[in-house]
Amino acid sequence: MEGVIPSPVRVMVPEAWLPLAAAHRSRSERFSVPFVERRNTGKRHPIEDFLFTYYTQKPGALARWHPGRGVLLTGGAATERLGWKYYGPDADPDTGEPGVMFDADAFAAARGPAIDFARIILSGTAARPGNFSCFGLHEWAMAYKSQENGIRHEYLPLRLGSAGTDQVVEAHKIKCTHFDAYRFYAPQAIELNELRPTRETQRELEQPGCLHANMDLYKWAYKLTPAVPSELVMDCFELAWEIRTMDMRASPYDLSDWGHEAIRIETPEGKAAYVRAQKDFADRASVLRSRLAVVAEALA
Repeated sequence: MEGVIPSPVRVMVPEAWLPLAAAHRSRSERFSVPFVERRNTGKRHPIEDFLFTYYTQKPGALARWHPGRGVLLTGGAATERLGWKYYGPDADPDTGEPGVMFDADAFAAARGPAIDFARIILSGTAARPGNFSCFGLHEWAMAYKSQENGIRHEYLPLRLGSAGTDQVVEAHKIKCTHFDAYRFYAPQAIELNELRPTRETQRELEQPGCLHANMDLYKWAYKLTPAVPSELVMDCFELAWEIRTMDMRASPYDLSDWGHEAIRIETPEGKAAYVRAQKDFADRASVLRSRLAVVAEALA
């Protein structure tokens, strides 16, 4: 665009970027390899499979390292990326050495609506106060009236049984703001939620205390890839992994056979433990959300 000063280019030689790519692969495969092994043998894990089954990024894509915008990769290994989407040939502006670089203009042209939606969600969520009184009841609402509806995780027992789970749901106000949790509610629980989240109202309701909104930072990170540096993608992934663990520990399911002690949100002590962890996650997510917002804004 005329009048816009181009961002400075950072040149990375193979000796600098290949070790980073290898380290990233190792970091991602610590999580993905066990998942692939379970998938190949027909096994399941209620916590550790989630980021690979609920979200759409595949393990192989997660393992690919991307430097982000404004980085020229040189060397023979870099030419392999000429077959990767949104990469193209470029050159060191000082020396003319050829290399390969993320094509931000092509990405912005092709992914404009996705970039805009990510910007809206990231900035809007950051601007709102957090709700720290939901106590993870979305998972309980999904298991409400399980004798009639069944449950999503049919291989996991309910810690309080069907009747006990229903009693917890009925004894609390449910304040879920996140559509992608609300849409999995049991039919009888829908009217019990104080709000009626929709995909259209997501940009108005998303708030920084929500565990799922903070897990979704991983989604926005990979949807903006390869503009997002892979280190940031993995920071978001690992936070989502921790949040998912806490989310399931606070759920109605008995995970003792999986080595996880329950956070008993039906008790005052359990509620307090939940809120402490929720606030810690919100603080950590705030930093990552800001980093992602910088990337999204630069693409606009």
